[in-house]
Amino acid sequence: MAKVAREVVEKAGVDIEKLLELLIKNASAELTTYYYYTILRFNLIGLEGEGIKEIAETARVEDRNHFEALVPRIYELGGKLPRNMNDFHNISACSPAYLPEDPTDIRAMLQVLVNAERCAVRGYTEICNLTAGKDHRTYDLSQAILNEEIEHESWFSEFLGEGPSGHFLRRGDTSPFVSKFLR
Repeated sequence: MAKVAREVVEKAGVDIEKLLELLIKNASAELTTYYYYTILRFNLIGLEGEGIKEIAETARVEDRNHFEALVPRIYELGGKLPRNMNDFHNISACSPAYLPEDPTDIRAMLQVLVNAERCAVRGYTEICNLTAGKDHRTYDLSQAILNEEIEHESWFSEFLGEGPSGHFLRRGDTSPFVSKFLR
């Protein structure tokens, strides 16, 4: 634990236990979403599914990166992940992104994907609101993840016909906002 880092955050008025709870629940959401996105991606088949496979893969990898970036901050602040994977899964900030009943229903698949991203946007917005001007490191990390989650939501909502997203598939490296936390 980084004692001074925790002390500074507490003195700034952040409820550390609430922050740690949010960080751990969102870390759980990222890891479980990575797992479920793996299953979803393998079921994106046919002409319709193939068209969104690359974007789903980018979101999947970036969610894993989000998990990897969150864990050090949790431990820096004196938190820890649950010892049991089932417990960790069950505290997720977001509902599991289960494969739809009909795995060939690409629209249902997109709805699962966009709902997962919308939950993530809400979660990181809450963390940003809690830490803004008080915990610069956690705020910076959460804002970086939030930027990527907003793009993920935009991608999937565009495929659902909710309007143009203004975002394009990434070329080259993934996690343009979060990558600085993975070094």
